[in-house]
Amino acid sequence: MTAPPASLDGQFPSRTVNLRGRRRVSETVILAFLFLCGFFSILVTVGIVYELGKESLLLCRLPEFSVFKSLTSTRWQPHTGNFGIWPLANATLMTTATAMLLAIPLGLASAIYMSEYASARARSVLKPILEVLAGIPTIVYGYFALTFMTPLLRSIFGRDVVGIYNTGSAGLVMGILILPLIASMSEDALAAVPRSLREAAFAMGATRLEVALQVVVPAALSGIAAAIIIGVSRAIGETMIVAVAAGAGPNFTFNPFEGAETITGHIVRISGGDLSYDSVDYNSIFGLALLLFLVTLGLNLVSQRFVRRFREVYE
Repeated sequence: MTAPPASLDGQFPSRTVNLRGRRRVSETVILAFLFLCGFFSILVTVGIVYELGKESLLLCRLPEFSVFKSLTSTRWQPHTGNFGIWPLANATLMTTATAMLLAIPLGLASAIYMSEYASARARSVLKPILEVLAGIPTIVYGYFALTFMTPLLRSIFGRDVVGIYNTGSAGLVMGILILPLIASMSEDALAAVPRSLREAAFAMGATRLEVALQVVVPAALSGIAAAIIIGVSRAIGETMIVAVAAGAGPNFTFNPFEGAETITGHIVRISGGDLSYDSVDYNSIFGLALLLFLVTLGLNLVSQRFVRRFREVYE
C-alpha cells in the first residue's frame, strides 16, 4: 500500500483538532447552561426563605407574640393577640391523615397490580389514566368535594351529623388527588426491582402474591416510602380543596364531619381580603407560610435519609 499524499496527511490532524475543539465548546456551553439552571433553582429557594423570614420577623417582634403561647394555645385570632396555632394545624393534620388513609392502600395496591399482575397492554392503559387524575385542576376537586362527596357523606351519616363544610370530605378528595402520585411512583419503584429476585422466589415455590408482598415490596421499600412522604407533603400544602370544602374560620375539633380551617385555607382567605400592609393579620400569614415551608423541608430531609438507608440494604 502506498502512503497517502502529504497534503491529505496534513489535513487529517487539523480536522480532528477542529472537531475536538467544537465538541469541547458545545460541552462547555451545555455544562454552563445546566449549572445556571441549578443555580437559579437554588437562588429561587433562597429568595423564598428570605422573604418568608423577613416578613415573619415583623410578627415575632410584636410584644403580644410568643412562640410558647403559640404552641400551647388553641385560639387563633391575631388581631386580638391570640396566636394559637393548633386550630389550624389540627385541621391540616386531620385532612392530611384522611387523605393518606385513602391514598396509601389504594395507591400501593394499584402499583402492585400494575407491576406484578397486569399485562403490558393493561399497564399501558391504566397508568396514563391514573396520571391524568393528577392533572385535573385542584379547584375542580374542591367543588367535587363540596357538591358530590359532602352530599354523599350526609346521605350516609345523616344531615345532622355531617356539616356542609367539613374536613372529612376535603380529606377524601385530597386522597383521590394524591392517589395517582403514590401509585405511579410506587409502581416505578416496584418495576426497578431486579427480575432475578422474583425468579428466585418462584423457584422456591412462592406464589405470585407471596413474591409481591414478601420479596418485591420490601426490596422497593425505599421508593415506596419516598412516594408516601411526597404524598404527605402534597397533602399538607394542598390549598384549593380545603379552601372550598373544609370550611372557613379556625375551629379546634377532632370531628371530621365539622368545618375547620387549615393553614393553607386560612392563608387563602386572609390574603384575599382587604388587609393593609404590615398589619398583624397580614404578617401572620407569612409566619404560617414559613411554618409550612419548614414542615415540608423536614419531610423531604426525612425522605432522603430513609431512601439512602434502605437503598444501601438492597443494592
